[in-house]
Amino acid sequence: MSNTENKEKKQPQEQPNLPKMKFNWYWLYGGIVIILIALHFMGDETPMKDIPYSQFQQYVEKGYVDKITIINKEKAEVFIQGNDTTALIEIFGAAEAANHTKGPQLTVSIPSSDRFDEFISTKTNIEVKYEERKDYIDSILWSFGPFLFLILLWMFMMRRMGGGAQGGIFNVGKSKAQLFDKETSAHKVTFKDVAGLEGAKQEVEEIVAFLKNPKRYTDLGGKIPKGALLVGPPGTGKTLLAKAVAGEANVPFFSMSGSDFVEMFVGVGASRVRDLFRQAKEKSPCIIFIDEIDAIGRARGKNPSFNSNDERENTLNQLLTEMDGFGSNSGVIILAATNRADILDKALLRAGRFDRQISVDLPDVHERNEIFKVHLRPLKTAEELNIDFLAKQTPGFSGADIANVCNEAALIAARKNKKAVEKQDFLDAVDRIIGGLEKKTKITTLSEKKSIATHEAGHASVSWLLEFANPLVKVTIVPRGKALGAAWYLPEERQLTTKEQMLDEMCSLLGGRAAEEICFGKVSTGALNDLERATKMAYAMVVYYGMSDKLKNISFYDSTQADYSFTKPYSDKTAEIIDKEMQSIVSEQYERAKSIISSNREKHQELANLLVENEVIFTEDVERIFGKRPWVSRMDELMNENKNNENKEDVPSPEETNQETTEIN
Repeated sequence: MSNTENKEKKQPQEQPNLPKMKFNWYWLYGGIVIILIALHFMGDETPMKDIPYSQFQQYVEKGYVDKITIINKEKAEVFIQGNDTTALIEIFGAAEAANHTKGPQLTVSIPSSDRFDEFISTKTNIEVKYEERKDYIDSILWSFGPFLFLILLWMFMMRRMGGGAQGGIFNVGKSKAQLFDKETSAHKVTFKDVAGLEGAKQEVEEIVAFLKNPKRYTDLGGKIPKGALLVGPPGTGKTLLAKAVAGEANVPFFSMSGSDFVEMFVGVGASRVRDLFRQAKEKSPCIIFIDEIDAIGRARGKNPSFNSNDERENTLNQLLTEMDGFGSNSGVIILAATNRADILDKALLRAGRFDRQISVDLPDVHERNEIFKVHLRPLKTAEELNIDFLAKQTPGFSGADIANVCNEAALIAARKNKKAVEKQDFLDAVDRIIGGLEKKTKITTLSEKKSIATHEAGHASVSWLLEFANPLVKVTIVPRGKALGAAWYLPEERQLTTKEQMLDEMCSLLGGRAAEEICFGKVSTGALNDLERATKMAYAMVVYYGMSDKLKNISFYDSTQADYSFTKPYSDKTAEIIDKEMQSIVSEQYERAKSIISSNREKHQELANLLVENEVIFTEDVERIFGKRPWVSRMDELMNENKNNENKEDVPSPEETNQETTEIN
């Protein structure tokens, strides 16, 4: 047998990592107190019997008493004469007599020192001794006991307020960051779990690559970015991307929220920032992730408490110092996420702190396709389910919204006792999320149904006959939420929008009111939302985009103001021109919608009747009545182009084909 095998046998087997018990000083303090109390009540003295004063006098008269010790002129300890066996048997009984042969055997309370002296002075054969004794333990307990109790109660309350054993008044300035490393992370999220976000993934993958192989970059003189800020709408996957970085980097990862720095005590936020970076420096290279950093990174000097010592500003100042101050933070990378980058302090966004701002936008149609593939993995779906169709049906949805759609579709299918989730379940889920729950109990009369159907058929007819209007998906007169009916479209998700496209969309919005006026000669309040959207669109065309005839190429939009609000930057005369231009645009498109409805009156009426009968109609029904649209939607063009690119990648190049032929020969 080799020496290596002997060493392997001698080596003990590795034990699993068991949780270590932490020593608690309170157990030690409790043990000391118990020992002191036990020493007080237990000793080597012989147990004594307490007797009344009259019985004591009888024992003295019988000559049983040898000597007496007076304690503090209140109590007397009595010794029996020469350990007289007869006396002990009479006093304690035969069974207990042998246990009372040492020390004082009896105790008696003295009613009055004068009476006792008068009685005992006639007994010359009894030795009397006086002593003064003090009980130090009782004195300490009664003197300091209340104060000790209050101190312990205060410490207990502070620990409860501070979060138990890991908090407390003494640890309130400690960082609350959660540490994830190779040992603690049970389930790792990798970049494979993050669908879409190709640009954002490429940015953070470079940071991970630097941590794995820094020499590749430092040899060329490059430096790793000190920080990266993930910016985007809610639900787009900023936190998920940070989790993927933690899973891929294989370095310590500190994660906490911006609100974890804020506390009721003054100076706690700055102290926690210092403690966080101290821990990070000890474990460098590492990553710090601060979610919702706008909780402490808001621009300074813009809060209501003017001239006050704002705790949030102190925390931000300490964070700025730690990120890029005189101290060295080599090997510490800061990731942060927010959906309100416009309110962050400029000093926080400058190069040297957050060198990169990574935009995490809403996914486009291709990215939604990939996200659906991720969330459909755990679902039992029908074989004929078309993921491309689902991606088209969810424009403007974030990754979190798509996850919600998949879950809602599974719940709907289970409610209907289906064995697989089908296309209709996903459509119902999208309708449920966008429009709200169906209100089938809401009763409408036949005339109201006709009015709603005419209105919705007007939207469908106008949008179908306009080139740049959004393609129609379905029309329904089933009440959902506050709406009595709705027409569902597929927004084109354009990067640029022309004036003609905006006018076509506005015309389709006004198609419902135009149909009511033509068919019934009167209008209703059902067009409130349509008029609101059309008015805002016309206002944007005139004031922001400079698309009016009288105010060409002029924009009164101020990008420096938050929430797109501005003070009036034009005169009253210009305001009148704006009002007239808006009215002119809306009126022109309304007349255009009326003209389209009038020219296709019979087809519109057929569509409205079909809607009254079926309550829901789809693209196929509109196409059967009006004919196929001669225009291809932008989304279809993108999907076709993406498929062509995938096919080109799958087809081998001529060089590869020649190489394979040579190998075969």
